[in-house]
Amino acid sequence: MQSSIDFGKGKIHKIIFKLAPPVMIGQLIQALYNIVDSLFIGNFDENGLTALSIVYPLQLLMIALAVGTGVGINTLMSRFRGVGKENKANEVAGIGTPLAIISWFIFAIVTYFILPFYASLQTKDSKVIEYVLSYGRIVCVFPLGLFLESIWAKVLQAEGKMILPMVDQIIGAIINIILDPILIFGFKMGLTGAAIATVIGQLISALIIMKSGFRKPPKLSIYPKHLLNIYKLGLPNIIMQSAYTFYIFGLNVILAGFSDAAVTTLGLYYKIQTFFFIPLGSLQTCIVPIISYNYARNDIKRVKNILNESIIMGMVLMFIGVLCFEFIPTQMVRIFSSDKEVLDITEYAFRFIGLSFLPLVTSLIFPVFFESVGYVIRSTILTVVRTVICFVPIGFLLAKVGGLYWFWMVYPITEILTTIVGYIFYFSFLKKNKNVNTL
Repeated sequence: MQSSIDFGKGKIHKIIFKLAPPVMIGQLIQALYNIVDSLFIGNFDENGLTALSIVYPLQLLMIALAVGTGVGINTLMSRFRGVGKENKANEVAGIGTPLAIISWFIFAIVTYFILPFYASLQTKDSKVIEYVLSYGRIVCVFPLGLFLESIWAKVLQAEGKMILPMVDQIIGAIINIILDPILIFGFKMGLTGAAIATVIGQLISALIIMKSGFRKPPKLSIYPKHLLNIYKLGLPNIIMQSAYTFYIFGLNVILAGFSDAAVTTLGLYYKIQTFFFIPLGSLQTCIVPIISYNYARNDIKRVKNILNESIIMGMVLMFIGVLCFEFIPTQMVRIFSSDKEVLDITEYAFRFIGLSFLPLVTSLIFPVFFESVGYVIRSTILTVVRTVICFVPIGFLLAKVGGLYWFWMVYPITEILTTIVGYIFYFSFLKKNKNVNTL
């Protein structure tokens, strides 16, 4: 078993580089099998890609509940560990499993019943709606493995143990990739087969990590106080991830007014961009326990340095995404679709979106930073600014004024505005903490 890392000592970039590769590899495999899913389904039926684009926001909502709860557990555990209260950290870890089961059950019941209405808002094509129901009612009703794995992975990551969460994600993803062609084409199950492959991969991931990540639940009398703190710390992440669901849904509705091809283009973007966002996602995951640990020790200087180094690393890594989206947009999409309308839209859409990648680094890291230091309201406000105030309203205005072409400028505009607000909050944070161990 990987030994714990001391977050309070040593060079920050070395700690991040030690933590990040396992997380990055795990997310790389996750991105790979999402891309492979789309590749197989695109070869099965072009309508399937539109169905995936419609279901995608619900999958984001599912991940928001699972990962957001895990982040709350992770952050609270790190704080207790930072002040030497290992017994309290273990109590928090023990609450994780019951929370995962309850969250899964509520999500499964709600999505099962709302799915037909949800699909009808974004398309009138009966075949696409049929695909949405056949795929969505499996991936949204049977993802218990995803909820459990997300919680148990965060428990281990709070202790600086990154290897096993990486391994379980890799194995689960490989199982998914192997089963996809077998079930989609071999057993002629289409999108139903793709959905079954997904939930089997999630379940296997959970089984692999269960022995190390599971902690015995504490007495019920201990739950109320810890639950309050878990969701106080995890709520910004849940809101941030959930907001993705609603703003992508909103963008889908706007684009549906143009064509199904526009909706498909947006869905393919979110599939492809996950591959380029892996470094940034890894940084977000890794800095949460490091910042929480040092903030609990009142080491504001180190907290500052963690943020600054993370932003620099994120900018350098995301520049690769900028180059790909600016110079080879249609080549990336042609792997999944040969539809001429989709490729024509991609030609200009991806180039506009690529302009957003550098300011996006700060607009996504700042909410995580404020979440890690307990500034829940600021973290939440940043998420609301980005997803509620900016994305859908600005996208709607651009679509009305400039049509489909100028709609895609919503991405760089949104990220720049969110970054400005983030820096305003950050300078206020530094001013408030200027006398706390800043030398």
